[in-house]
Amino acid sequence: MDSPRFRTLWISDVHLGFKECKAEFLLDFLRQSHCERLYLVGDLIDFWSLRKGGRWPAVHGEVLKLILAKSRAGTRVIYIPGNHDEVARDYFGLRVGDIAIVPEAIHVTADGRRFLVTHGDECDSAVRCGGPLLHGLGDGAYDLLLFLNRWYNRWRRRWNHPYWSLANFLKQRIGGAAAYIARFEAAAAHEAARRGLDGVICGHIHHAALRELNGVLYGNDGDWVESCTALVEYPDGALEILRWSHQQAVVAVREPRRWPEPPPVPGWVAGVSSNAAFDGTVCRSGAG
Repeated sequence: MDSPRFRTLWISDVHLGFKECKAEFLLDFLRQSHCERLYLVGDLIDFWSLRKGGRWPAVHGEVLKLILAKSRAGTRVIYIPGNHDEVARDYFGLRVGDIAIVPEAIHVTADGRRFLVTHGDECDSAVRCGGPLLHGLGDGAYDLLLFLNRWYNRWRRRWNHPYWSLANFLKQRIGGAAAYIARFEAAAAHEAARRGLDGVICGHIHHAALRELNGVLYGNDGDWVESCTALVEYPDGALEILRWSHQQAVVAVREPRRWPEPPPVPGWVAGVSSNAAFDGTVCRSGAG
C-alpha cells in the first residue's frame, strides 16, 4: 500500500523522555507518512520528566533523527515549543538544522483558510486550571490512569488487538476533566476569533478534536502518550484527525462538512412564468 501523502501534518505532546511515550507508534507513523510541512506543536521532549530521572530508550532518539532527516529531505519543519519543553523558548527565531523554532504560526490551508497554530498552554490562565494533566484529577490519579492504560494494552497485544486508549476513555468520563477540556476549547476558539482567523490548531490537553466552535474551527492534534493521534491536511485543504492503530492510520475525526455558498439566481429566473414554480433548491456538494 502506498504511503499517505499530506500537504501538512501536525503532531504534539509526544513527551520523549517520559516512560509512557508511545515513541514506537510515532516512529511507524512518520516513516509511513509524507508531507510538505510538519508542525511540532509543543511538548516534543518532556524535560520535566527528564529532570526527575525519566527514560530515554533508543527509539526516542530515532524519532528525533527521523524528524531531522525529513527536514533535510525537503519537508518544512516548524517547531513551536510547549510548557514541557519550554527551555526551547529561549531560542525563538533560531534554526536547528533546517527546523525553525517559533512561538506560534499562522497556517494558510490550500483552500485559503487561516489558522493560528500554538501549543495551547497560554489558555491555562483563561480557564483557571494549571495544566493539561488536570490538577483537579491530581498527578497521582493521572499516573494511575496511564499505568492501567499500559497494562490494559499489553493484554490487548497478547490477544492481537490494536492499541486503544483506556486512559483517554476514562478521562473523558471524569466530570472535572471534561469541564476543563470544554473551557480550554472555548478559550482557544475565542482567541482565533479575536484575531479574525478561521480557526486554531493546538495540543496541550491530550484530547484530539476537530469541531466548529463560536464560528471558527477548533482543531487539537491530540498526543502520543494516550491517544496516538495527528491532524492532517490533504492537498485540497480538507482536515482530518488520524489515529495510529496496529501499524496503520485510521480516521478518528473528519472536519465538519463545509457547504459552499449557493450560486446567485440567474437573471432569466425573474422572467419565468408564474405558472412554473421555482423552489430555490440548489444542489450542493462540499469537501468532506
